Amino acid sequence: MVDKPPRLRGPLVFSPAPRFQQTRFQRRIAQVGSSLEDWATNPWRRLSLLLIVLLAAMVVGGGLGTITGALSYFDPITALVCVLLMELAVRLRPGLLAGSQDRLVLQLVDMARIGLLWGLMLDGFKLL
Repeated sequence: MVDKPPRLRGPLVFSPAPRFQQTRFQRRIAQVGSSLEDWATNPWRRLSLLLIVLLAAMVVGGGLGTITGALSYFDPITALVCVLLMELAVRLRPGLLAGSQDRLVLQLVDMARIGLLWGLMLDGFKLL
């Protein structure tokens, strides 16, 4: 004869997940976006921030091309990751356009995308 599992005598009550305390660090991280937008209201600051992101993305793109070119067996994987990142940036664009009045985040994503593409293209032209 097979033993049956014991019957429960009441409804199962799951307690909700504990709510963790908001630390000062978590609040500061949440405020970074708005404080960056406030800081970048000056056109020269905005332009310098966009230029820094563009140049940093170009360095990353060139570095990816150089490193994977030297290893030569990571080329297809790196190309796939780069294409996926650029497609993700393009697909996020309409949501960012509708999301806020200040388009700093959208401009930063666009500059990163353009810089990554330029870095990869520049590295590709070096190989010709």
